[in-house]
Amino acid sequence: MKILFVCSGNICRSPTAEGVARHLIEAAGLAGKVTVDSAGTLDYHVGEAPDRRTQRAAAQRGYDLSALRARALVAEDFERFDLLLGMDRGHLERMQALCPEPYRPRLGLFMQFAARSGFADEVPDPYHGTAEDFDRVLEMCEYGVRRLLESIGPHA
Repeated sequence: MKILFVCSGNICRSPTAEGVARHLIEAAGLAGKVTVDSAGTLDYHVGEAPDRRTQRAAAQRGYDLSALRARALVAEDFERFDLLLGMDRGHLERMQALCPEPYRPRLGLFMQFAARSGFADEVPDPYHGTAEDFDRVLEMCEYGVRRLLESIGPHA
């Protein structure tokens, strides 16, 4: 199973989800069965590390995002990944516009896996927010990744 997390610039939300997923996949013994990556719908930050505030929030909970680098979503991603998950509806709409028809069933919202959790169905962009906003994104990603891994567990 190959999963791609997608946000705008690939420096806040999607690398957080990727870093959390890498950690939880390893802890669950799913390394080699489930692989993850992240990308942005925009190419503004290609090659950059995740935002320092994103890294700080993640580090406080034991996740190291320092090796991750932003990249833009490319056409090959639609064929290469089994699931492409947007952090919000704008990302999903952009992916739908770019995605060839045969691969559209692979697209979705990341938080669809966290239904009935009390969380919103979109991960809010913390970029112009406070440290608490980055912590909230991390909290949502932890919950969402756990539910995602539960949902694909037998298929991994």
